[in-house]
Amino acid sequence: MVEELHEANPVGRFSGLAADYAAHRPVYPDEAVDFVVARAGLGPASLLVDIGAGTGISSRLFARRGLHVVGIEPNDEMRAQAEAESLPSPLALQTYRPGRAEATGLPDACADLVLSAQSFHWFEPSAALAEFRRILKPGGWVALLWYERDETDSCTVAFGAALRTAPDAAHVEGPRMRAGEALADSPHVEAVERTVFPHRQQLDRDGLLGRAFSVSYAPREPVAIKAFTAALDAVFDRFQQDGLVTLYYHTTVHLARRRS
Repeated sequence: MVEELHEANPVGRFSGLAADYAAHRPVYPDEAVDFVVARAGLGPASLLVDIGAGTGISSRLFARRGLHVVGIEPNDEMRAQAEAESLPSPLALQTYRPGRAEATGLPDACADLVLSAQSFHWFEPSAALAEFRRILKPGGWVALLWYERDETDSCTVAFGAALRTAPDAAHVEGPRMRAGEALADSPHVEAVERTVFPHRQQLDRDGLLGRAFSVSYAPREPVAIKAFTAALDAVFDRFQQDGLVTLYYHTTVHLARRRS
């Protein structure tokens, strides 16, 4: 049986990646963030809980829109990076605390929206959604966000092929792409919907390497690192224009309401 991702050391495997993650991961498109805010009816008095907040990329996007955000992140290095990059006053509306998706430590019915951005595939889905329901107010919302590479683009498909030379890539990418399906089968939510937003990311050579080495399955042994780097350099050399390559993505937003 293939090991479930929530059993594959989801906290420890991100240790040592915080700087590359913060510097080189794509942000989510404004259209996707604004869609979540509008669809869930969020405003200045709303509390958003960002589960698996990582380095705070998604937390800051929502805090910039005037929402109060509590980021839950179990990895100490990732959480410290998020705290270091918190928005300055008066936009400093986000705080971070340790916790897990299945046990956040937050009080009952405190949140207007529970967000999981590029992280839900690392959780045990049934236990996590039960916890989401517990901390949501009646009528509150769950939003699961992922970006996936748009491999209809030739540079992006070449980048994806280079990533998949890492031994653990298929083990992570397959479950990640299917993880949103858990909402449809959950007794904790209803009114499930899915919307997709395109976006892109431009990177120089160091940025492309940093983007690749920010993934949890990037190699860490010297020989494998050398081969991985060579494959990425070949992609950059083939597709760069004026010292930059462009990667294309689809951000998928899965939304659902708390079942009463």
